[in-house]
Amino acid sequence: MLTSAQKNSRSRQSFVSLKTKTFSKIAQTLGSDFQIIFERDPAARNWLEVLCCYPGLHALVLHRIAHWLYLQQIPFFPRFLSHIGRFLTGIEIHPGATIGRGVFIDHGMGVVIGETAIVGDYCLIYQNVTLGGTGKESGKRHPTLGNHVIVGTGAKVLGNIQIGNHVRIGAGSIVLANVPNDCTVVGVPGRIISRSGRGCPLEHGKLPDVEASVIRSLIDRIEQLEQKLQTLECDPTQTNDVEDKQQPAHSTRLDSFLADAGELEATFLVCELPQINHSTTDSQLTHATFYTHTTMSHNAHSFPSSATQ
Repeated sequence: MLTSAQKNSRSRQSFVSLKTKTFSKIAQTLGSDFQIIFERDPAARNWLEVLCCYPGLHALVLHRIAHWLYLQQIPFFPRFLSHIGRFLTGIEIHPGATIGRGVFIDHGMGVVIGETAIVGDYCLIYQNVTLGGTGKESGKRHPTLGNHVIVGTGAKVLGNIQIGNHVRIGAGSIVLANVPNDCTVVGVPGRIISRSGRGCPLEHGKLPDVEASVIRSLIDRIEQLEQKLQTLECDPTQTNDVEDKQQPAHSTRLDSFLADAGELEATFLVCELPQINHSTTDSQLTHATFYTHTTMSHNAHSFPSSATQ
């Protein structure tokens, strides 16, 4: 039968053992945070420079202490420590956020990480990134990042969404929907442009301009329609259903552009041409009616582009 003194002694030993393991884990995590800087940043020269001149590391050190205090349900001090970290580094991390080991916040100014955000191991986050919510709802309202995720400069990842492992998010992108593993996302809103996202983390700027490609397709299509109008004007005996061999290629590119945008509004651009005959004037040809029809489609999009009478 244990005495009261023995029970208290065992309780103290258990408490000390738990705290020792906790601080040992924090120390190991901070060691990973320190070491990853040399692997990710070619400008890192020596340990003293990294220790004194990297605000991302300073922010993580303060956050890991604040997060531990937050888990102990200690009031005020976790938020106050987070506020000090923001003042010193320009990086705002809520003490409730969960951040894995080996995370590197490069440059860091303007980074915001919300209370319920989860960041996996060995993620790379650049300046002006926001991992935020989309409203005033309670509970889990911030994104979850998997392991080895790269978030480019100025990107916004908003809402309770899941970002898979080895995902690359381009600079300035706004991500509002779940992203599977090994994908590259760019644009506003974010669109998946590649499903083999593993690569050198320092090549995050080598991303295609998908918007420019689609705009080029639209311009090409307009030029084709203008040529068709000129042909019909010169030879009114021709019909309007001239075969357009390039139409499927344009539709494919536009469908591909819209396919990974989630439940977005797909705008169908349709051209109505007046009946062509000998009395048709240039004004009537010029003022062909264009109208848009919006629809919601989660699975597939079509983009009819041929002229109709």
